[in-house]
Amino acid sequence: MQTKYKYKEQTYSNLYELSEVLGKDGIFIPLSISDESLGELGVTVTHEEEPIENVKQRKILELKRQRDIAEVEPIAYNGHLYDYDSKARDRISAAIIALELQGEGATIEWTTADNADTPVTANDLKMIIAAVAVRSNKLHTAYRVTKEKVEAATTAADVEAVIFKV
Repeated sequence: MQTKYKYKEQTYSNLYELSEVLGKDGIFIPLSISDESLGELGVTVTHEEEPIENVKQRKILELKRQRDIAEVEPIAYNGHLYDYDSKARDRISAAIIALELQGEGATIEWTTADNADTPVTANDLKMIIAAVAVRSNKLHTAYRVTKEKVEAATTAADVEAVIFKV
């Protein structure tokens, strides 16, 4: 639902813009003013349904954000949770190289997402990346399915009812 305010043949899309204009005319209003009180000041208030395409675009952005947040959550591997944000990804890549240079079976102590230390090998770190790839694929598949539901929706209520689940 979008509210529009018309004052002196100009239309304003929010109450703040209207209050600025009214202030220039010496009329100061609280931002909690009622539609009826605005009418007494010569302001016409209309409530319009937001275009369905706007609702869909906003929902799709929300779904992308949910997917992107889920992609960098800690990942479970071998009984531990491992961070997987951009800094952790860089550390994992560097550690794989270092461990491979030390030879097969080399380990280092790795601090997990819950601050426990555990020994890991290059293969362990590669398996963490593999687990992330599987999770990422599931997230992107779920996003595409959910996005299709949003695009097929015919009302704003239908769009809002769509939830992102993996």
